[in-house]
Amino acid sequence: MFDIGFGELLIIAIVALVVLGPERLPKAARFTGLWVRRARAQWHSVRDELERELAADELKRSLRDTEDAMRDTERRIRESAAETAREFDDLRQSVKNTGAGAAAGAVAAGAATDATDADAAPATPTPSVEPDDSMQDRESSLASASDPDLMAGMAGDDDAEQIADASDPSTRPDETHEPRNV
Repeated sequence: MFDIGFGELLIIAIVALVVLGPERLPKAARFTGLWVRRARAQWHSVRDELERELAADELKRSLRDTEDAMRDTERRIRESAAETAREFDDLRQSVKNTGAGAAAGAVAAGAATDATDADAAPATPTPSVEPDDSMQDRESSLASASDPDLMAGMAGDDDAEQIADASDPSTRPDETHEPRNV
């Protein structure tokens, strides 16, 4: 703060001794020390208060920046959600239009085909397909299979656990363990 060396302090002490005398010099030194301590304490309190205010201002600025960033993020999320909703509605409308157009086209094409078929030739009955014996044998062997992994492989994933429980004899209450005739 002040650049006071040892030589300058010695000159001040000699002048104070000459001016004040040896009797009042100790009181003057105590009084001077008291004022220096008060000045330093005041300086430290002002500096601490200034630092607290600067920290509070920086914290407020940081809080404001964070709030602005949050608002900006919220705005972008809302815009994105609105855009996604618009795209979804457009896609839904497109599917409805495509489905309605395809259904109308299929009805029109079917009516046109029926009209031309009726004019061209009489309708022939479609032959019915009857299962043969080999297909019935395969179905009966599958129905009596007791391997849960085999049954689970033939069924969907959702049915695998139910099939495994159904094929385990310990989980079936009050059933006999005789093979079924299908």
